[in-house]
Amino acid sequence: MAAKKNFGLYCALSAIGVLLASAYPLAMGVRVISDMVIAGTVLGENYPKYIIPYTPISLAVIVGVLLMPLFLRKMSRWATAAASAVSSCVFFISEWLLENLVIVTDTVETSLESWQMYMCYVPPEMYETRTWRAVDILIGDYSPWFKLHFYVISILLILGLLNCFYGFGRMILDGDRSRKRVLTLQAVSVGLFLGLCILACFTAFYRDGDIVVSPLSAILMCLFFMLMGVTAGLFAGSFLTEKGRALSVLLPACIASAVTLVMHIGEMLLLSGNLYRFGSGWLFDGLGALVLAPADILVILVSGAVTWEIFHRLAESSAEEAE
Repeated sequence: MAAKKNFGLYCALSAIGVLLASAYPLAMGVRVISDMVIAGTVLGENYPKYIIPYTPISLAVIVGVLLMPLFLRKMSRWATAAASAVSSCVFFISEWLLENLVIVTDTVETSLESWQMYMCYVPPEMYETRTWRAVDILIGDYSPWFKLHFYVISILLILGLLNCFYGFGRMILDGDRSRKRVLTLQAVSVGLFLGLCILACFTAFYRDGDIVVSPLSAILMCLFFMLMGVTAGLFAGSFLTEKGRALSVLLPACIASAVTLVMHIGEMLLLSGNLYRFGSGWLFDGLGALVLAPADILVILVSGAVTWEIFHRLAESSAEEAE
């Protein structure tokens, strides 16, 4: 009885917390929809920054959290998977609807998805005066590969957040605390990753359009890629903690490195076969047709190594407790 009462309180507080945290993204969505209903267009000066992808992400997580009492009680072990599937559908549907809205400025008419690309680099008031260089951040016309970054990041945030909400909810219902440590680490990693995403939205990590970025930008970009991989590894590994060392330690590490590699590939496709360089010299120069520099490969490997170390320590800790 106490468990059910605590679970009900947990669900209510989770829903309230998610709604409060989503207040700004939801307000952005309402603002854009209001403009579309009233004027049929969204004026550039009224465009809220980063409605894509944060409004769809917020809607997806809200739906997942609101369904948590139903799914955890009725679907048991498949609750997280069901919520992830439903929330992912909510994300892609709302994302598609927003992408097909239209923005009109004084000099250009463009779809919201195209405008969003340029928003990653410069604010609307600077758009008309920006001079583009030969190799530039998010160069030229809108590229569909730009979506790869947004979609992979968005789905990872949704899955990571729902994994935490549902994991702790199941812990309250069943009293099984075997996943407590990994879920706590997942919550920390997804929180830090979300923070870096928000920082990137408003700073683009201080890139100025050059393919060779500043030391500060390089550090933040490396942290972003590594933390993204670790977050993905923790998500996968949180379901494998009792599956033996090969699966519970090695597989999450491989997934972490794979996700980090995918984001490098997305960046390369977006930049017409280029990657941002963190400096000059052999460490930062691309390895021929591979494009990846030794520094990029190191970031990919470190992401997997950190994930491996996390699950290795968790496995050792569990083994000691079992003794």
